[in-house]
Amino acid sequence: MKPSIVYFTKEITPESLVRIYKALGRDLRGHIGVKISTGEMGGHNYLKPELIGKLVDQLQGTIVECCTAYGGSRQEKEKHWDTIKAHGFLPRFPVDLMDEFGEIEIPVHNGFHLDKDIVGEHLNHYDSLLILSHFKGHMMGGFGGALKNISIGIGSTAGKAYIHSAGQTTDSSDCWGVYAPKQDDFLESMADACEAVLRYVGYKNFAYINVANRLSVDCDCDSNPAEPEMADLGIYASLDPVALDQACYDAVKNCDDPGKAALIERMDSRHGIHTVEAAEKLGLGSRAYKIILLD
Repeated sequence: MKPSIVYFTKEITPESLVRIYKALGRDLRGHIGVKISTGEMGGHNYLKPELIGKLVDQLQGTIVECCTAYGGSRQEKEKHWDTIKAHGFLPRFPVDLMDEFGEIEIPVHNGFHLDKDIVGEHLNHYDSLLILSHFKGHMMGGFGGALKNISIGIGSTAGKAYIHSAGQTTDSSDCWGVYAPKQDDFLESMADACEAVLRYVGYKNFAYINVANRLSVDCDCDSNPAEPEMADLGIYASLDPVALDQACYDAVKNCDDPGKAALIERMDSRHGIHTVEAAEKLGLGSRAYKIILLD
């Protein structure tokens, strides 16, 4: 398979974010959703409105999110809106909590574990999506990048439970205990959910950017994340989410920053790269890539 192109810049600014999006050469059209994590109340590593604002404005995009499955400040829609406001996304941007009024089931084709994905019903409102992710560690998935932002990120509360339990339950109170699956089954289920979303919206209606800054071992869903032990890396972008997440994983592993050890331990102790391996097997992209520097 021909290597996918991954663009990279060390500069993490609003201007470089616009520049790397333009380098992709994909003109997202129609009603554009910009999928980010708006972050758990108390956390501070999420992508800030002042960083992403120029790009969102140029796209005339809508910030899109869904409710969580683990309690906290974003499982109940009212508290989620409070968090979105507290973190500065409102009134700065139009924001859509896609599962606020309901959810829909979309099919998984030839998945590892899931026969369906359950997403916010407002996914139907968008012609194209920019998956704008903060690359960092994650307590359960090892790391979070584009693939997690598509799968867990676009799932409704029930959909998140379905992924976390590898298709055993849609009850968010059960998916952490008796229905907790083997780790690789969970990671493969994230790949299943990605397949459903990408096929449903249309593969050519997506673009992907990972911002590798504030590289904590903990996700933006953590209200008290550990401080990063390594320096920022930069911004990566691709039309291939598999190549993009692989490139970011490799960048952490191969950098010369001694502080990387904690993040590597978090990624590898959870076998995080397996989500990327599974997504490639489902035909969502290639783990082979070529880096093009924009600097």
